[in-house]
Amino acid sequence: MPPITLKTLTHWVFDMDGTLTVGVHDFPAIRRHLDIPDGADILHHLETLPTTERDAKHAWLLEHERELAMRSTAATGAIELVQSLCQRGCRLGILTRNAKELAHITLEAIGLDDCFAPDDVLGRDEAPPKPHPGGLDHFIQRWQIAPSEVVMVGDSQLDMACGQAAGTLTVLINAPDAGEMAGADWRLEDCRALARKLQTS
Repeated sequence: MPPITLKTLTHWVFDMDGTLTVGVHDFPAIRRHLDIPDGADILHHLETLPTTERDAKHAWLLEHERELAMRSTAATGAIELVQSLCQRGCRLGILTRNAKELAHITLEAIGLDDCFAPDDVLGRDEAPPKPHPGGLDHFIQRWQIAPSEVVMVGDSQLDMACGQAAGTLTVLINAPDAGEMAGADWRLEDCRALARKLQTS
């Protein structure tokens, strides 16, 4: 069996914010507004709150993120990368800690909504938030392929840990200050560099 390379992979799952789009979330400011401790995982913290408080804070977060989604801009090389994979007939998915409806707004804003089947976009209500591997497990089962045939592309340790836990391959991009991040099979500057890599490996 020939070795798996980026060029031979046909099943790709992308993180959204900071990966396909320019990251604009001010997480410290969000924590301050929602009275969440510095450094705490926002989604996990909200789940520990009483129902009424949790629902109110989730509602604020959704509307705040909706405003950001409508103003989304594509990350360097993202449009060209995704369109080239789409033209090759690759199966493409989105796995985001944002809400599914906002992921669709974002994809439309950057002109990539036609490249992702609606059911292949998973948000925080459709799958456990990364780094839990549940979202990738869903794609593996839905697409009926081996974990090693899927590649998770993201910009954070959460994305890499998710891929590692699910047994998929991983690509880290847009993370110049990440140091030696465990779990990344490939590390590239951005989507443009990844697209170039696809032409040669």
